[in-house]
Amino acid sequence: MSKKNRIKIFFSLLILFIMTAGLNQFAFAGEYLATKSDTSIHIDIPVVLKKANVVFNMDHLAFAGDVPVGIKYMHLLANRYKEMDIKGQIIGIFHGDAAYVTLNDEAYNAYRNVRTGNPYKTLIAELIGQGVQIEECAVSMKSHRWVNQNLLPGVKVNTGAVARLIQLIQEGYVQIQP
Repeated sequence: MSKKNRIKIFFSLLILFIMTAGLNQFAFAGEYLATKSDTSIHIDIPVVLKKANVVFNMDHLAFAGDVPVGIKYMHLLANRYKEMDIKGQIIGIFHGDAAYVTLNDEAYNAYRNVRTGNPYKTLIAELIGQGVQIEECAVSMKSHRWVNQNLLPGVKVNTGAVARLIQLIQEGYVQIQP
């Protein structure tokens, strides 16, 4: 390697080092400012709901750790309704790839080929206890050959998830797609 190429490589590495060091200093400065600034939050747009009807379209599962995000958000929203005395209904419609969440232990084990039982049954029972209506899609049930006895207690069956979503949206429900 020629002396000229070694010098080019040296200066390229030096510039890269300086840039990286500069970015690190910027990051440290940001951390310093965050610790020295006012830590309170100022609300510019307060949200006040007196009534809110919401439907969660649970056609797939996205996870935050081991908990499906949609189930977590239903819990948080139900808690907020209670805290803020918000009137309205929360409905969770399970279908498609997430239809199995509403199965009882025996059906869950058979469908998922496990022996653990349904790990979501307590979360579903808590939601129902909070007043959230949990629904299962009959179309999904038919495609898997499930019957009402395969569902967790308190789960209601609708004619079909897509038609039910359309119906609720036409009635003024806001759809959340976690």
